Amino acid sequence: MSQSSALYDPVAASRQELADIIERHCAGAGVHETAIDALSLARMNQPSEGRMPTLYRPALCVIAQGSKEIRVGPELYRYDELNLLVVSVTLPVSGMVIEASPDKPYLSLRLDIDPGELTRLIADAGLAGSTPRPASRGIYLQRLDTTVLDALLRLMRLLDTPRDIPMLAPLFIREILYRLLRGPQGHLLHDLAMTDSQTHRVTRAIEWLNRNFDKALRIEDLAREVNLSPSTLHHRFKEVTALSPLQYQKQLRLQEARRLMLSEGLEVAVAGHRVGYESPSQFSREYSRLFGAPPLRDLASLRSALGDAAMPA
Repeated sequence: MSQSSALYDPVAASRQELADIIERHCAGAGVHETAIDALSLARMNQPSEGRMPTLYRPALCVIAQGSKEIRVGPELYRYDELNLLVVSVTLPVSGMVIEASPDKPYLSLRLDIDPGELTRLIADAGLAGSTPRPASRGIYLQRLDTTVLDALLRLMRLLDTPRDIPMLAPLFIREILYRLLRGPQGHLLHDLAMTDSQTHRVTRAIEWLNRNFDKALRIEDLAREVNLSPSTLHHRFKEVTALSPLQYQKQLRLQEARRLMLSEGLEVAVAGHRVGYESPSQFSREYSRLFGAPPLRDLASLRSALGDAAMPA
């Protein structure tokens, strides 16, 4: 065996190919949609100036180069090209890219997860019927193994042969989901799709809050909506999201108000009222607590920082 072949690392080579494809299809810094509907790519040329609150929907996130920190409630997740991040429920998070430079940019991909596709895959693969488990956190890190990496590469290579996307992309996405379901924490995705699981009921509560975040919240009404007792809902909801339902709703409101002021130019008081706040002073206090500055100062800072990108996956 030659010295060069002895030193060859196929996993490192695959990660480098993944990075090369992402960089080739990112014209500049920011988040980029692709010809594959569920797939988006991101590039950042410098570390984030601060944590950017945003909403993560169910997805697989993989970093090909660089690293990032995600905060969910009081918990911190740090991941890089050695790990994958799976989000199984919609979560308000704050994150920041911590390793990136013009010579070695942060490069990542995000593959949205369709719960309906998960349900069909579980049925087709004979994975249904496992013993129900208590609700678990709706986000997890896992070592990026060769089976997932190889399937991701097959999907990513389609970006260079777009005529093949309609036929092959659904097959490769299905394989990726299958590999995740068969992985060490696959039960978290399994429970997302199973209608009799507590995670699925919490997911229904999350979906209700996302549709009705501007309305007054009574935990008894929400518990009745998802067929759980109020105490069980509160306990399981916090297990999945690291937040109480009220804290979750508050973050949804404040993030939506920020978006309205930033993208639609709404005044502070109007945005606060639009998302359900009756008191402008309470809105400003809670906004400052989440974003670290009052609305006008935060928006000015945000507009200057957004020249590089929206927050990538």
